[in-house]
Amino acid sequence: MGAGLAAAGAAWGALRVPDAHGETQRCTERYAGYRDRDRRQPFAKYMADHTRPAPAHVLRAHAGPPTPAVDIPPFERLTDDLAPTGLSKVETGYGQRRDGVTWAATRIDMPGVTADMWDWWFGWHSIDSARYKLWHPDAHRYASLAKDLTKADISDRAKYVGNTTFVDEYVGPKLQQLAINFRDPVAHGFRVPDGHTVVFGRVGSSIAPVDLGWLAHQVRPTARGVEMRSRFHLNLRGLHTPDVGQAACAVARGAAVDPRDLELGIDLGRDLMLHCGQEMNHLAGFLPRLHAEFS
Repeated sequence: MGAGLAAAGAAWGALRVPDAHGETQRCTERYAGYRDRDRRQPFAKYMADHTRPAPAHVLRAHAGPPTPAVDIPPFERLTDDLAPTGLSKVETGYGQRRDGVTWAATRIDMPGVTADMWDWWFGWHSIDSARYKLWHPDAHRYASLAKDLTKADISDRAKYVGNTTFVDEYVGPKLQQLAINFRDPVAHGFRVPDGHTVVFGRVGSSIAPVDLGWLAHQVRPTARGVEMRSRFHLNLRGLHTPDVGQAACAVARGAAVDPRDLELGIDLGRDLMLHCGQEMNHLAGFLPRLHAEFS
């Protein structure tokens, strides 16, 4: 069924599938790069042909061995690992704990960037795949948001906290279809002083009602701008109520859920560390200009 729907989407550019109430909804297709309609967007000048490489320290970690299991902090210590001050034993690495949790971490320096810019970005980009592709032109394919709050008279943080983004992206060679539900970091125990932000989310499948793990991006000020310290803890499972319409569109776009995708091994942790280093380094290079023009 997924293959047939994908073929129809390629032929017509969009599909209509039933939502949770039996109504029909329009599903946009997934494709690489920009098309003519995307190039007419006012932000299209920020779309690059390819993603900037990850910083050298991320490339070295990617080429090196995994972090020893004993040096990987448990998820229960995440708020200490991403404390407002200080550094952890391993800031950039990947590995797997003895309890089966796959882990990845990156630390990226971002001159000229502020935490407010990142809060704005997370509230702005997910309503449009063309915006999402700015972040990682090589790997990002599709994005939508459960509820579009971009024009609401609320803070930038309130536009994404409590909301869910649905994305299709390549992490390494594998296409992932993910539902990321952003949570309140303070309610989880993070300390977020003025000038800082923490983006905290539950990572699940867009298709299956399965949660796969957690992500956290801490942004804190430095003398030159900010640094982002990212953490991923995967294979921490749970269940969520599926968005039937989004799941139908995800199937229509192509890859139906593969049971092997739900077992997140150390290779994915390695690929995720590199992917994060690439996308965060890439966007930080023009985020101040993008923010100044569109915020």
